Amino acid sequence: MMHAQQYDMVNNMADLAQKKCVACEGFETPFVREEAVVLLKQVKNWKLADDAKSISKEFTFKNFADALSFANKVGAIAEDEGHHPDLAVSWGKVGVFLTTHAIKGLSENDFILAAKIDELP
Repeated sequence: MMHAQQYDMVNNMADLAQKKCVACEGFETPFVREEAVVLLKQVKNWKLADDAKSISKEFTFKNFADALSFANKVGAIAEDEGHHPDLAVSWGKVGVFLTTHAIKGLSENDFILAAKIDELP
């Protein structure tokens, strides 16, 4: 797995969105804060948790139906990638929380999925 410090800073969200999540075996080392910050710059408005073990973003919609539709689109991407976020769906809002549970921290998969979610209509 490529660590964030190996990324050329000219990489952007489109590059991440073109990648495919790689199955995590559970023995990989999670990103440290500095590595996560590099990749965080390549996704739109995601927030790094204080402990640097997850990223999150809240999406807003005009009603519950649109929020639920978006959540279902996120679910379809997650299934396709084999990497699953935690979702909080409520009226007009969807909170998306990404972490790599198997390593109890962030991996490139989290940022790939964030970039793909950001491309949703």
